[in-house]
Amino acid sequence: MSEAKVKFESVFPRIVAELEEVLVQSKLSKEAIEWYKKSLVYNCVGGKANRGISVIDTYRILTKKSELSDDEYYKAALLGWCIELLQAFFLVSDDIMDASKTRRGQPCWYLVPKVGMIAINDAFMLESAIYILLKKHFKKETYYVDLIETFHEVTFQTELGQLLDLITAPEDEVDLSKFSLEKHSFIVIYKTAFYSFYLPVVLAMYMAGITNEADLQQAKDVLIPLGEYFQIQDDYLDCYGDPAVIGKIGTDIQDNKCGWIINKALQKANAEQRTILDTNYGQKNAECEATVKKVFLELELEREYQEYEEAVVSDIRKKISVVDESRGFKKEVLEVFLNKIYKRSK
Repeated sequence: MSEAKVKFESVFPRIVAELEEVLVQSKLSKEAIEWYKKSLVYNCVGGKANRGISVIDTYRILTKKSELSDDEYYKAALLGWCIELLQAFFLVSDDIMDASKTRRGQPCWYLVPKVGMIAINDAFMLESAIYILLKKHFKKETYYVDLIETFHEVTFQTELGQLLDLITAPEDEVDLSKFSLEKHSFIVIYKTAFYSFYLPVVLAMYMAGITNEADLQQAKDVLIPLGEYFQIQDDYLDCYGDPAVIGKIGTDIQDNKCGWIINKALQKANAEQRTILDTNYGQKNAECEATVKKVFLELELEREYQEYEEAVVSDIRKKISVVDESRGFKKEVLEVFLNKIYKRSK
């Protein structure tokens, strides 16, 4: 585990203690308090924490500080943990909607003994914790309302992406006529790019005092296409990545996912290939999956992806090159994000 992640995770017990204090003041029973603490730890800790750590890294770049004071670090980390709480809220809910079995190598929260559908309320409480923490630590800051509005907006955007995903590609009803590259683009931008890429940077910008609308727009103009590229990479790696490197076997084909690979295939397929895809995609069957992959091979989708990657990265680099740094925003923030994901293998 990296030093940055160890330090970031070391803050979490303090956050749990702060939330516990709120529940004690509410005179909640000890049993209920322990339940909530277990939910917090189970659902927030154990992931890569890239979103949360990105707030701290971005704040350091924007303020040109290699070392932060204890108070500065805690406030930046707290904003990072608010994103991790948002992520936990999404994942607990998403796992119920998708009837998933495991998350981060352990049973999904709703499948933990005695939890069941109590997990729905637990998800709400994970989200509510964000606003309790923001009020406690940022209410006196000039950008307090900006933080709240940003979290509300990004939450709604993510839910819009989830809605389109759920009605376009339900696991139990395969209909590839509902798929399109345009729908896929909307889903990944709204479901992933806003909260995974834009949100960490914008929170750090507010904390660093960079609040000009033009700077926020500069960040969005690069981070949204970057987030879309990241998710398309994920779709590619699910099909073509090395399971030993990724740490899991891809399931998108059998799960009827509206991913970039299948949408590109539908765009290129002839009538015969389209019939094969219609018959075999989204089936819980290894033979059907192999048949779909054979069509992908015929359509040279690996080459299509590599051409897409070079084109999108070239476009993102051009956008970064013209970023105006005169008001305090830094190109380096965007370069760091791009360098982390370009040509990644997991």
